[in-house]
Amino acid sequence: MRGANQAPSRIPWGFAEFFIISQTALPALLFLPGTQVFRLPIRTAAFAISLLAFAWWILESPRDVRQSRVQSWVGAVMALLAIMVFHPLTPSLLGGVAQMGLYLAVMAPLFWAPVLVRTPEHLARILWILLICSGCNALVGVLQVYDSRWLPAEFSRILSSNEGAMGPVTFIGADGQRLVRPPGLFDTPGAVAGPAMSAAFLGLVFAISTSLPWWRRALGFAFAIAGLAAIYLSQVRISLVMTLLMMIVYTVVCLRQGRAARASQFGILAASILFGGFLIALTIGGPAIRERVMTLLGSDPIGVYQTARGTQLSLTFNEMLFEHPLGAGLGRWGMAAVYFGSFTHLSTPLWAEIQFTGWMADGGILMIALYCSALAVTALTQWRVATSTRYPRLTASAGVVFAANLGTAALIFSFVPFVTQIGIQYWFLAGALHGVSSAHGVEGA
Repeated sequence: MRGANQAPSRIPWGFAEFFIISQTALPALLFLPGTQVFRLPIRTAAFAISLLAFAWWILESPRDVRQSRVQSWVGAVMALLAIMVFHPLTPSLLGGVAQMGLYLAVMAPLFWAPVLVRTPEHLARILWILLICSGCNALVGVLQVYDSRWLPAEFSRILSSNEGAMGPVTFIGADGQRLVRPPGLFDTPGAVAGPAMSAAFLGLVFAISTSLPWWRRALGFAFAIAGLAAIYLSQVRISLVMTLLMMIVYTVVCLRQGRAARASQFGILAASILFGGFLIALTIGGPAIRERVMTLLGSDPIGVYQTARGTQLSLTFNEMLFEHPLGAGLGRWGMAAVYFGSFTHLSTPLWAEIQFTGWMADGGILMIALYCSALAVTALTQWRVATSTRYPRLTASAGVVFAANLGTAALIFSFVPFVTQIGIQYWFLAGALHGVSSAHGVEGA
């Protein structure tokens, strides 16, 4: 691996670029027939690459990037997890270590990415590659609903082994056929919603970038529409809400940066693709898409959330907080529990649909406080970089990263992003922005 200390035009492709591609390419291997028997190593590989990069950072990386403020919070999270491995309710040592390794793999890019990405131009290239990967993912998702031949040969064995599991992830399409919520380049129905968020937001950002050639702007706009259509078709309402949040935040950042014309153009195009993506999804998916979207408007936001994920939040702070204030043992939920848990009548599996529940199980109220502090510090430092005026190219990239990461962080109320590849993307972008801002003498995340 090499740092990015060369002139922008001479920065060769390196580990950072291939890492972003691997996060889409590796799960896409599960599209191949017969690969479900290798699902664990394939899915693990996407996280193992991050851990290998972290090992490289410890052993060989030059220490020419100053430590960021948030790294100490991440260190505190890992220290707490190390203690929780020995919690009496941890179902197995292997399961506890696996859960701890998962956390580290997700957060590790915060440490090694700053060494590899040091210029705004390099960060812009990373964002472009991320758009290509996410856009292709979203486009495949749209095609999967249009023509079932684009679906993976086999779905996740966890779903396939449960006859009732596929029912909630299907809907009746415009032609009366039962359709599967698109997985995109994954093997789990609805999974395209995550990358589709990035495609919709980043595609629109690049679509209004006047410094780019027309074909790249057109491609960005096409991916943005595909991203919105894929979100509608996946029927994952929170992804639609978070995409809208990203767009609003980015518009505010542009206004704060004094780029009112860009903010206006972005806002107008955002409204157009929100409507255009809906029309495409409605044409393919039929009334089920309209009914799903309208549930967001059928009640007040708190009522909608309470119906969807509010019970999990209530469970976390009204029950688990008092039953397990210091955690319920490590590795009792998620993939670590599925693959490595050895449960007893005293330590049974737990179910976590939102990140707060998972944090409460893994480390109690202290884990929630530490991880939320890490996210808050990251957001504040990225906002400072985005609103500084010394380096326009840096602030332009920082505004994009800030808006994208804020949308990801907000998912903790309805999903478990920080034990998935969505979390890896969050910390990678945070680390890359810190590398660039550090090289310019600006305080980064």
